[in-house]
Amino acid sequence: MRTGACRHSGDLDPASVLSLVCTSLLVISVVAVGWGQTPSSLYKATGTVLSTDPTGFTLQTDAGVRLTIVVPGNALLVRVAPEEKTLKNATKIGVADIAVGDRVLVQGQISSDQKTLTAVRAIDMSKAAIVQKHAAEAAEWQKGVGGLVSAVDPVAGTLTITTTGFGGSKKLAIHVTKDTTLRRYAPDSVKFDDAKPGTFAEIQPGDQLRVRGTRSADGNDFAAQEIVSGTFRNIAGTIFSVDPGQNTLTVTDLKTKKPVLVKFTADSQIRKMEPQMAQMIAMRLKGGGQGGAAGQASGGAPGGAAPGATGAAGAPTSGGAPGGASGGGRPGGSGGFGGPGGARTGGSPDFQRLLSRLPQATLADFKKGDAVMIVSTQGTDTGGVTAITLLSGVEPILTASPSASQALFSGSWNLGGPAGGGGEEGTQ
Repeated sequence: MRTGACRHSGDLDPASVLSLVCTSLLVISVVAVGWGQTPSSLYKATGTVLSTDPTGFTLQTDAGVRLTIVVPGNALLVRVAPEEKTLKNATKIGVADIAVGDRVLVQGQISSDQKTLTAVRAIDMSKAAIVQKHAAEAAEWQKGVGGLVSAVDPVAGTLTITTTGFGGSKKLAIHVTKDTTLRRYAPDSVKFDDAKPGTFAEIQPGDQLRVRGTRSADGNDFAAQEIVSGTFRNIAGTIFSVDPGQNTLTVTDLKTKKPVLVKFTADSQIRKMEPQMAQMIAMRLKGGGQGGAAGQASGGAPGGAAPGATGAAGAPTSGGAPGGASGGGRPGGSGGFGGPGGARTGGSPDFQRLLSRLPQATLADFKKGDAVMIVSTQGTDTGGVTAITLLSGVEPILTASPSASQALFSGSWNLGGPAGGGGEEGTQ
């Protein structure tokens, strides 16, 4: 079911209560349990409560429409928990129980000017319950793993991912069942909110993947409860031009020698590395860690920064481990989706954790000729790409290893979405 205001006829069975999956925008749907048929004259709207009064509330629908909801005394109001998939355990509530921030699905009679909806029935999910579930799922994502897909076995239902750190690379087997929830990032979006239901067949070698579930005792296998995957691009190059007014820059890709238009949004992270840190990483890449990292670098599409943090209300940032600013959340922190990645075993620091400590920058800080490493959406040839993470001050790193960008960014990543803080090895 699509969210927002829409007309609907027939039974309610096309919908189901969809639990909050590491996103601040909970989509409410319903399975008809005792509600019977929905007359075609009823209007349906789903959204977030903006204000309340004794006779109803104001709803901001997911379609961007503000509706005044009038709740007469004979309207049926029920509340369900975010994890419920039916109305079996719903409880009756009164209009006074509905609060600002709640998510509500309302059905009723719409006025001729399409501004007032007189409710016949409504389903409410409280903001407090949503935040609580959000935090619980965030904790699960923090225990998850992330990396680059190196093999796909559709017969066995197994994905092999390679995770990379300064100390080398490691392969993990991800086991997928019919109960595993699969989501796929949109081709040109950095938001987890924009991820769509996916299929096993869509996942290909070279994709980035993040999974939550249960790790085996030996740490080599992972039973997937939920997976989010996508194809992303990794660019190492020098800046050809900068246009802060349009939030874009053009980079000459060192690999293809071609210019790439890079667009920046409120979800993009921009970080500047200090010379001392760049030299330290360059030295590590020249040493024992380079072999493992470079071994993965031939894989294909890169990842980004470590999965994101949330703000106080549970809204995801694109920052997560890097703690970057986001249009939908706040920098850093671990209140929701987790903050920087945990320490890696074996003493190797997590690159994403290092990123989280770097100062933020703006496009105005850059000039032609600066070396940068960029993780972006796949984008298009004509429309350019959208930046997920841009890191400057990387000349020593690229000198040490031209493939350093992909090698370093591949272990854990952030697209404003699934929790998990930093690299998976923080949980080993």
